[in-house]
Amino acid sequence: MLLVGTALAVPTMAESCEDAAMTPDDLRTARQFLGALGTVATTGNREGLFLWLDPDVEWATPTRDLVGIDEMRADFTWVTPPGDFDLEFRIDELADLGGGRIVAEICELYRSKVTGEVAQTRDRHIELAIHDGKVVRYEMRVVGDDSSQTPA
Repeated sequence: MLLVGTALAVPTMAESCEDAAMTPDDLRTARQFLGALGTVATTGNREGLFLWLDPDVEWATPTRDLVGIDEMRADFTWVTPPGDFDLEFRIDELADLGGGRIVAEICELYRSKVTGEVAQTRDRHIELAIHDGKVVRYEMRVVGDDSSQTPA
C-alpha cells in the first residue's frame, strides 16, 4: 500500500499487478467472463458469472464495492433485465495491459421493444485482473455522461 500523508491510499490496478504479461488463456478467460457479464445484463441470471470469479474477488464500481464470492452472491443484485428494452451488450475494444490485466470498452445499447429505436446507450470502461483462470479484480467506470437512467 501507498502511504499518502496520514491516510492510506489503495493502490490502483496498475500499481498492484505488475507481474507477467497476459497469456492467451487469460485473454480467453476475459472474453468468456465478459460474455457471462453480458448474459447477466440481458437476462439477470447471475449464476454463470460466479463461475469466473476468484473466491476473494474484488468488485469495484462507482457506487459500491464488494469483496469475495459470498458478498457477490448476496449483494450483487442491482443488475436486472431492462423490461421495455432489448439490450445489446457489445465489447468495443479489448486490450492487454500486461501483468494479467486487460481493459475492455463496453457499450450497452438499449432498443425499444416496440419500435426498435435506440432509446439509450451507456459506455463502460472495465478493467480486469486475472489469475489462474479466474477474475481476481473487476473495476468498472462510467464513460461520458450517464445521468439518465433506463427504466427497468
